[in-house]
Amino acid sequence: MLLWVSAANLWAAGASVTTMKDAEAKLAATKGDEHKIAQIPLGHFTGYSMTVTKRQASGVAELHKTQNDVFVVESGEATLVTGGTIVGAKTTAPGEVRGSSIAGGERRKIGQGDFVHIPANIPHQFLLDAGGQITYAVVKTAAR
Repeated sequence: MLLWVSAANLWAAGASVTTMKDAEAKLAATKGDEHKIAQIPLGHFTGYSMTVTKRQASGVAELHKTQNDVFVVESGEATLVTGGTIVGAKTTAPGEVRGSSIAGGERRKIGQGDFVHIPANIPHQFLLDAGGQITYAVVKTAAR
């Protein structure tokens, strides 16, 4: 069954649209942190949240115990390491583990247009070439 929702009904239901052009402008105006990561929130909703992130350096290894990550790469490229074991793993917040790197993970190049799903409890890390960048939309969902 196909359901057509008019624009008026969509907005009335509280839907919103952020264009990538607007997100990139906001990212450009956002000062990155000490890890050269800039992030803008798109919203926190029941069971999930949305952000747009721009990385200009490799990230730390991380694992989310209660959240799945879904990424859509807008621009740039990186090597995504998943699986393996986090080196120097430390709990940094409830349900969040960070470390310096991943030992024994699988490496895969990702770039513009790629979709990535990382289930809860899977170590992952972005590695960027010197001078590289990657911009991606993230949806974090509650793990079941």
